[in-house]
Amino acid sequence: MEISAHDNKEALRKERFYILILSAIQIIHILDFVIMMPLGPRFMRVFQINPAEFSFLVSAYTFSAGIVGFFGALYADHFDRKKFLMFNFTGFLIGTYMCAVAPNYPALLFARIFAGAFGGVLNACVLSMVADLIPFHRRGAAMGVIMSAFSISSVLGVPLGLYVAQIFDWHAAFYLIVIVGSIIWILALMILPSINVRTKNLNVKENLKNFQQILCQKDYLQSFLLTSVLGFGVFMIVPFIATYMVGNVGLTEAQLPFIYLIGGTCTIISARIIGKACDRIGSYRVFKFVAFASIIPIFLLTNLPHVPLAFALMSSSLFMMSGSGRFIPAMTIISAVVKPQERGTFMSLENAARQLSSGVASQLAGLIIGVGAAGALTNYNIVGYFGIATSLLAIFIAFKIKTKFNLR
Repeated sequence: MEISAHDNKEALRKERFYILILSAIQIIHILDFVIMMPLGPRFMRVFQINPAEFSFLVSAYTFSAGIVGFFGALYADHFDRKKFLMFNFTGFLIGTYMCAVAPNYPALLFARIFAGAFGGVLNACVLSMVADLIPFHRRGAAMGVIMSAFSISSVLGVPLGLYVAQIFDWHAAFYLIVIVGSIIWILALMILPSINVRTKNLNVKENLKNFQQILCQKDYLQSFLLTSVLGFGVFMIVPFIATYMVGNVGLTEAQLPFIYLIGGTCTIISARIIGKACDRIGSYRVFKFVAFASIIPIFLLTNLPHVPLAFALMSSSLFMMSGSGRFIPAMTIISAVVKPQERGTFMSLENAARQLSSGVASQLAGLIIGVGAAGALTNYNIVGYFGIATSLLAIFIAFKIKTKFNLR
């Protein structure tokens, strides 16, 4: 019994190290993505672009991630998990460096496409390794930590990136990401274990047949649809939060870091609570509650007039907490659907579908939203109604998965 207890303690200690490194990778690549949103007003001013052109800067990353992720799924389970992760991490850092040195809008657009090609697959690599390394009965808490990466990026990275951009210029924010990311790359190489899940090498014909079987499984398609719908709803709203807060609500660009600092801090706390609740209460029950609760902050945020700073921060914080909080039980739910030997392919396809839906959402939002007098955005409330509709649709999809797999 003593040996068993010791082994269990050692396993838990290793799991914590793995989660720490994987979370750090998630934080740095999400920071590279989310830093674009608060820099929106600056990009629109410096490059003299409209909301549709800015939304293309955002969606270029997600479209690239989705397309490359789809084809990458063909071989996601054929490489050692660690080697596949390190390859994509390297490409992501190169792409971010290209963003840092981009001299104009076309160069930055190309750099975002390059970074997205590796960053999106990197996200799938992280989630696959979490599912491989952490047993299901502790996976909800682990997913809570991983999914809080968005919040930590918001709390630490976005304010720091904006501060650096304020002192120097927007290029400096990407230089910062490259420097920190390089340190994390070294730690990942030293600490993460190798994971080889496939014992048989398939030829091209067998591989395509296996890929087709995975792609056509109804249970998998429902899982892809669940997270895609959630991603669509979020990215109708998120890219224009900063611009709406400045143009419509009355915040200054100097006050924007408070949105991410306070909202991110609240989300770090809520993510841990939601993750643990998934393990104790059940992922579907938690998802249903958070998804219903998210309707209120979506409506508030997208209909805000000129209000005091405190009320604006409360609305944005509630939106961040509920928006990211829905993904924790959702990812835990779908991790129960996939077979271990197909997890890399599954996560790559899931990520590709979610990234593509997010890109479509961002583009659609850019077409719906207009610019009125003094830079105020118009029709932002309409994208909010899309967000509410997707929350309700996601609950229905999650119910069908929960019923099939007898999940709580």
